[in-house]
Amino acid sequence: LILFLPLLANAADDAGTINRRMVARLPAVDALKERKVVGENNAGYLEVRGTATADDSKVVSAENADRKAIYELIAKQQSTSADAVGRARARQIAERSKPGVLIQGPDGKWSEKK
Repeated sequence: LILFLPLLANAADDAGTINRRMVARLPAVDALKERKVVGENNAGYLEVRGTATADDSKVVSAENADRKAIYELIAKQQSTSADAVGRARARQIAERSKPGVLIQGPDGKWSEKK
């Protein structure tokens, strides 16, 4: 997300609100990744990969909704699709993720980040 912040400087006023929610949610997202409940899919979203509680599912849904909103804002600014932005973000996330995080490759296969 940090890489996209400069692009959002002139975006809708709610971009800052979305970013604050995502930053506040980051410890919960990281905990889900560490427990292998979720992984990062190749479209730029969290995907449940293990047994998720109702609370876990709420975190995933909220995070994915905010990611979608950010991708749409960036796509509008760059005259591209939210899907293209999400896929680009997925590559960045995969590169920067901690070892052990579940990552879906471009081919759809899941593996742990080494």
